[in-house]
Amino acid sequence: MKISIHKLEQQINYTFKNKSYIIEALTHSSYANENKRFNVKHNERLEFLGDSVLGIVISHHLFEDRKELPEGELTKLRANIVCEESLNEVAVSINLGEYLLLGKGEEATGGRERVSILADAFEAVIGAIYLDGGIESAKKFIMDTMKEVIEDSIKGKVFRDYKTHLQEMLQSKESEKIVYEVLKETGPDHNKKFLVQVKQGDQILGTGEGKTKKEAEQRAAKQAIQRIDIV
Repeated sequence: MKISIHKLEQQINYTFKNKSYIIEALTHSSYANENKRFNVKHNERLEFLGDSVLGIVISHHLFEDRKELPEGELTKLRANIVCEESLNEVAVSINLGEYLLLGKGEEATGGRERVSILADAFEAVIGAIYLDGGIESAKKFIMDTMKEVIEDSIKGKVFRDYKTHLQEMLQSKESEKIVYEVLKETGPDHNKKFLVQVKQGDQILGTGEGKTKKEAEQRAAKQAIQRIDIV
């Protein structure tokens, strides 16, 4: 599979001097395992590095920006910002899944949309930028792409699986099952868009659009949560 590094660089507003770093960051272990004869490097080491860089950048930002908070509250806030769900949300926002190199088996089972794979790849990209351009370049990338996540976390938003969150908040009530319905599917196979609504009985709780059904369902659930004010 060919990937457009230039297109991704435009998407993330960073141009790599050493393209091998970003290629490694986008390479899942399943792809490397299927191409061992080519000695392909996968992104797990860069993910390890990126996780540490992300932690220090967010820690420093919160330390400077939230001077009124004690250590315990800063720790909780940082954990929410760097959790898998929030990193996945940012990865989706920059279309990172489109550029991943996956093994055939992982591709066939929806790996391109898997939360853990996207979150890990995002951390790997941070690691790649850090190696290529240093801490300031990595910091700029993190603060640019995660600005909304950071602001939402400071406002008290908890990042989690919105479908699960909605289910948990409504399951205690004796009510009808929550159902997700595809209202519209548009676009060619390589660039689909789905419009989904979430209902409980005859009541429409929310709608959402995404490049996959799962993404659209998550956004519909998110809108439902916001509408019924249970975030």
